[in-house]
Amino acid sequence: MKGHCLKKWGISLTLIFAASALMFSAPTPAGARDTIKVGIIDCYTGPAAVYTKQTLAAFEMAIKEENKKGVLGKKIEFVTRDSKFKVELALSFAKELVMREGVDLLVGEISSSNILAISEYCRKIKMPFITWAGGSDKITGAKGHRYVFQTAENTAMAGRAGALGLAKKPYKKYWIMGDDYAYGHDIADGCFNNLKKLRPDVELLGQSWWKLGESDFTPYITNAMAAKPDALIAATGGSSMAPFMRLAKETGLSEKIPIWINTAIDYTSVKPLGENGPEGVLGTVNYLFYYPKTAANKKFVDAFRKETGDYPGWFALSGDITGHVIAEGYRKAGSVDKEKFIDALEGLTIDTPTGRAKIRAYDHLFMQPIFWGVTKYLPGYDFLMATDLVTSSPEEVAPSIEEVKKARGE
Repeated sequence: MKGHCLKKWGISLTLIFAASALMFSAPTPAGARDTIKVGIIDCYTGPAAVYTKQTLAAFEMAIKEENKKGVLGKKIEFVTRDSKFKVELALSFAKELVMREGVDLLVGEISSSNILAISEYCRKIKMPFITWAGGSDKITGAKGHRYVFQTAENTAMAGRAGALGLAKKPYKKYWIMGDDYAYGHDIADGCFNNLKKLRPDVELLGQSWWKLGESDFTPYITNAMAAKPDALIAATGGSSMAPFMRLAKETGLSEKIPIWINTAIDYTSVKPLGENGPEGVLGTVNYLFYYPKTAANKKFVDAFRKETGDYPGWFALSGDITGHVIAEGYRKAGSVDKEKFIDALEGLTIDTPTGRAKIRAYDHLFMQPIFWGVTKYLPGYDFLMATDLVTSSPEEVAPSIEEVKKARGE
């Protein structure tokens, strides 16, 4: 009997100690803290770091600025995790940041695959998730939901901006080449499908796709040139951008065939080329540090250069926007309650370096302009700039609500 009682007491003590451990390890509820905690997951290892570090630097600058004003009497703080471009690692970090760190919202990433995995997790647990770099239009389109937001341009916007510019050109026969993964195909489809609507007379001669990680694109370029298209849609980006741009010049491709590449005029994309980049390439991007020439843009550029010693590219813009969106969202909500925060973000309007812009309430896409230009070396700069700039409004490039509904099967 005595042994039985001791055994029962042993079980009870075990349960008490386990409960105590959980109690002491559980994160402090947001309402009881004097901070708002943001969990950031992004790829800080490898070639992506040149982009993601700009995003993080601009985000930190924005948070410092907002913390000086105060947000509901609290300070915004953040913790980061390196997903190393691995979906399983990104998802694991998302769960750890929520359950152990007790973050109030999640932010990230450059990888669309990682984003979609985290987004589904956030949908299930009802956690706000602001995506600031991954460009897939599925994020706020086909796979969109109440808890995910997108502050970067997406592939639908970029593709449509490319189509708007190409539709004004005399080109009829096209060739597509690019990175054989989601971003590449989404950009190519977004551009050519919209171009076909604007110009039913265009035709696609063929396509060629390289595996992620390849660096010698000469066979693909040779194949495309042999087909003699009027123009080329190059659906590439990230680590493939600089090698492709170099070869476009070395092989004479950029001189013989007009090429459109989204982000070909982005500073972070052309900087690695130095003075060896191809002039005359057609490009689109949602941010240029030298355009528009407004006081707001100059202020952002000057602050970023002072902080980092570098010019900001479009990833920096996304970091800046995200920081200010978070602060203004909480102020508008008047609470750290997650549902009230999401309600406040829907339709939120803020000032940005490229003008006043808003989060579309229906699909949570950040409505912003896209700029079209042509690469050229200008006096005083040892990297490609953009000339002949044209601005497309967010209403021109964003997918319509009807298109989003159709993509979601609604």
